[in-house]
Amino acid sequence: MLIGMTERGPDSAGLAIFSKSLPVGQHKISLYSGLTTDGADFNWTGMRHHADETLGISSTIQHSDNHAILTFVGNPELVKRWIHEHYPAVHILSTGSSIDLFKDVGSPAAVASRYRLDLLQGSHLVGHTRMATESAVTPDRAHPFTAGEDFCLVHNGSLSNPYGIRRMLESHGIHFDTDNDTEAACRFLEWRLREGDTLEEAIQKSFTELDGFFTFLMGTANQLALIRDPFACKPAVVAETGDYVAIASEFRSLAHLPDIQNAHIFEPAPEEMYVWRI
Repeated sequence: MLIGMTERGPDSAGLAIFSKSLPVGQHKISLYSGLTTDGADFNWTGMRHHADETLGISSTIQHSDNHAILTFVGNPELVKRWIHEHYPAVHILSTGSSIDLFKDVGSPAAVASRYRLDLLQGSHLVGHTRMATESAVTPDRAHPFTAGEDFCLVHNGSLSNPYGIRRMLESHGIHFDTDNDTEAACRFLEWRLREGDTLEEAIQKSFTELDGFFTFLMGTANQLALIRDPFACKPAVVAETGDYVAIASEFRSLAHLPDIQNAHIFEPAPEEMYVWRI
């Protein structure tokens, strides 16, 4: 599906995949070393030992190329602060007990091959191919964006008030990593979730607070949600069968899917919520 959208987004690509949650107390952080001087040769094992010794945790790490997943028992906010302090060039991609995230610059085919995305398994995923319009082409500005734990968002469109949203959230102590408008939307929705809103309530508030044109696809540990702005400026198409739900910007990305000829295929309405529970 990602490769099918190459012409729409040749600059970078990414994928967040959700699988069975880790046991209570365990967390995992997806990490990216492509911005360090060592790149793909970064010493992930040394970093893990350093974390265990200084934080008093017991962790494991799986790594491939410039990507790694650090799994541990402990406070994820403490571990993230430690990473920022001791390895500032290592980019934190995601945090949670269910989500793993892979993203990088390059075509969808190149990114998929680099991280062997074809071997990943999970219950649901959120993917994106990017044609940059609002900020630079860099790995950290690729989609999906994440905030908090087990939450991600991809975006087709452009927000007209991201800096107003950013200033409002920064007044609540929320830190931003990039100047990308999608990060403003992602952090706004996750902030509302953290304040106690349901996903539906958070989305409803986004229709009032976020200005611009957008199609958002969001993932949590047990939900997928799709919305379009009130004018439905950006395309989306959904295919539903008894076995899967698939969402894309164009039908050509869905055309090869199993049993697609018998799927319920529709275009989402503007300013409507579509939420699937896994």
